[in-house]
Amino acid sequence: MHDGAPIGVEPELDALWASVPCPTLVVDRAGIVRTVSASAEAVLPNTSPGARLQDTADWLWQAHDRLAGAPPGTADTEAVVVSGSLAGRKFDAHAAVLPSGEVVWSLVEDTGQLLRDAQRALAREQERTAFLLEASSVLTASLNVDRCREATVQMAARHLADAAVLVAPAGRGRRLPVFSSFVDGAVEQCSVDADPATVAGLSEALHGSPPVSSGWIDPTSVPEWLVPQNFSGPVGSVMIMTLPGHGVSAGALVLLRHADRPGFSEDDEMFARQFSARAGAALSAARLYAEQAAITRTLMRDLLPPPLHGLHGIEYAGGYRASKDHEVVGGDFYDFHPAATPEDETLVVLGDVCGKGLEAAVMTGKIRNTLQALTPLAASHEGVLTLLNRAMLSDDHTRFATLVLASVAYRDGEVTLRLTSAGHPPPLILRDGGHVEEADTRGTLVGALPQIRVQTFETSLAPGETCVLYTDGVTEARGGPLGGDFFGDQRLADALAQCAGMPAEAVVERVLMLTAQWVGFRAHDDIAVVAITAPRRTHLSAVDGHTRGRYIA
Repeated sequence: MHDGAPIGVEPELDALWASVPCPTLVVDRAGIVRTVSASAEAVLPNTSPGARLQDTADWLWQAHDRLAGAPPGTADTEAVVVSGSLAGRKFDAHAAVLPSGEVVWSLVEDTGQLLRDAQRALAREQERTAFLLEASSVLTASLNVDRCREATVQMAARHLADAAVLVAPAGRGRRLPVFSSFVDGAVEQCSVDADPATVAGLSEALHGSPPVSSGWIDPTSVPEWLVPQNFSGPVGSVMIMTLPGHGVSAGALVLLRHADRPGFSEDDEMFARQFSARAGAALSAARLYAEQAAITRTLMRDLLPPPLHGLHGIEYAGGYRASKDHEVVGGDFYDFHPAATPEDETLVVLGDVCGKGLEAAVMTGKIRNTLQALTPLAASHEGVLTLLNRAMLSDDHTRFATLVLASVAYRDGEVTLRLTSAGHPPPLILRDGGHVEEADTRGTLVGALPQIRVQTFETSLAPGETCVLYTDGVTEARGGPLGGDFFGDQRLADALAQCAGMPAEAVVERVLMLTAQWVGFRAHDDIAVVAITAPRRTHLSAVDGHTRGRYIA
């Protein structure tokens, strides 16, 4: 051995040990590292000649100490193989005793364990991915906020913790809606008057702040209202996640584990954040849908046909069917402006706006609002229609409408009618005995020409007689045996003739039913029908025994 060489190691062997492809250490009997191969530097970056093996890898030192302490010639070095971890990787260490008494430790990485670890990690990620896909599907299946909250805590309790609690943002008051679930899947719902600021991380989560690490939350500080009733034993670990929404937090998700289970790891927190992001998006979508539905209901309230009822002994009934079953309103409409006294005229309006769907419905809303304002002028149907025509022409649209106005009064024991059609099918009058008359009224469209011309028809109704207003969705409904025939004017008149003596509501139902049967499942236009029936106790004398009507040019 010459100067500068490690004790017991021949200098010419240094280059040999340094080039060994397998990570290798040469250690003397006292446990001092004499030589480190270049391939071992990646595994043992802080180990160099002169270092103590005990400071490098305790598990390897213990095996070396046993081997070095054995009497010479008694140790079977071929059988000395120990296993342990270095830098997070598992190795098998094989021993070889040199003639000098030093021990060569060759480190062979346990690839089988690596493969098993990789397989377990892959299986875990596949399971989590499947769960997240299932969560997205389940949570987005319902646009009901409460059902979405229930699904959130149920899935979180089964897959993320022993119990889950969802704290929703407080409403107008201070009470917090709370949804909780245990592993059995049952959901408890209540509201509590509590301050979320008293729970570490809860107030921040409700305001959308990043989650506080579960290690910072003292499980003994969790209040009783955050622990489900069927959660037995003390809380061992707590995780609080925000449910991120569209600019506003959808709430906070609190995950609880029993004291006898391992606490939440960083990996658990990352997985919980992925689930919370999906739950928050689903809850925000459900909340936005609920808000939009409430707004829609408010706006639709003024677009829906009004309920008709008897007034001053006169029966009024109406029916409407949109062109599509999923639509509530469309281009056909009717309206009702009741009179204060029987002698005053009640105004009934039925119309058809060009087009279908929501755009047509919006136009009907404008027309109805305009007519509402013009009701005090209804003594002149032509004046009302002229003003409405001007309003529609001045508006920025290209739609037009057909209308029929009916002014109804009960004077001197008679039900009088004034009927005016503006481009609309004239009303039909069902007389006593089943005879059907067509009101002699006609006029131009509203909203199409600068000037309109109309002709008003006046008549009266005998007890039980009915005036029927309808849109062309009835007469132009295609169907029948061949599927392409119109329901037609004559078929409607024949149907009304069979309704003699029926109440107004029954007449409307009859017309709608026959039209629906004629159309079947085929596409059709909007349909609207209104019936006005004179009280059966009224005694009216016929002018000519048949028709009591005149028209005004």
